Amino acid sequence: MEFKPIVPFEPTITKEIPTGDKWIAQIKWDGVRILSYFNGHHVKLFNRKLNERTNHYPELIDIQSYCNVNSVILDGEVIALGNDGKPSFHEIMKRDGIRRLDKIKRMQNIVPITYMIFDILYLNGEWINSWPLKKRIKALSAIIKPNPTIQLVSSHHDGKELFNVVVQHQMEGIVVKNLNSSYIINGKDSRWQKIKNYQDLIAVVGGVTLREGIVNAILLGLYDQEGQLWYIGHAGTGKLTHTDWRSFTKKVKELVQKERPFINKPERMNEAIWIRPQITVKVKFMEWTENQTLRQPSIQGFVDHPKDECTF
Repeated sequence: MEFKPIVPFEPTITKEIPTGDKWIAQIKWDGVRILSYFNGHHVKLFNRKLNERTNHYPELIDIQSYCNVNSVILDGEVIALGNDGKPSFHEIMKRDGIRRLDKIKRMQNIVPITYMIFDILYLNGEWINSWPLKKRIKALSAIIKPNPTIQLVSSHHDGKELFNVVVQHQMEGIVVKNLNSSYIINGKDSRWQKIKNYQDLIAVVGGVTLREGIVNAILLGLYDQEGQLWYIGHAGTGKLTHTDWRSFTKKVKELVQKERPFINKPERMNEAIWIRPQITVKVKFMEWTENQTLRQPSIQGFVDHPKDECTF
């Protein structure tokens, strides 16, 4: 049997943390959502956009070394740690963004990963996504053998306390889940709810500014319903290293255009170099201002994301 990759279940966003015996809370790990498919013979990995990532994470291929099953579909987050010991989206993009597969073996040593498994959809020939979450978690605990690369996401009954810990460590947030919830393929509803410590989005790059010939700030945009690109702020800080900026500068030179891609005027208009809006970045920020720009945006990494989906 060959599995057809599925769009995973997604939580809704909330600011109020649900309480009660039917709710559990889990840390929202800042990485790449990866589903593992094992049909008894071969393992394939796909992300939430249904792009295959089997070759990117060879550490996960020998699934029977950590999962005692004949066939299975697992859901989890692949993460990489930064120098501060916390999950870093910038670091995991060094693995997920690889295009030349001959680089993967070397990058395995440079950027080690951990697969944080939190759900199971299929087990030994049976679809179990209709089972309640508490039963699926029990099934996961019975089959997964954790090791330094493979971990089960822990569940906590006090969501507010877990969120306080997340805030103290400046991590992304938590996901609170109803223990009676089934897993809806290509679904999204409030039986899973995420509470974020900070906000983030994926934006389109429409321009840059330079310092001594190297890009030092990126002008960000989002599309409206008419397909017009609106400037939403600029970011010059974040996780990018000097090497990253140099590499990005080379890409920018190939995309330079005369026309401003934004329908509105950026505040750095006189310094800006306009580029074709093809590159997308994940941006962390505090809040939206009254002028519909981002307050304190910080670049987390470049992502392979359809620019047309970067909308308000």
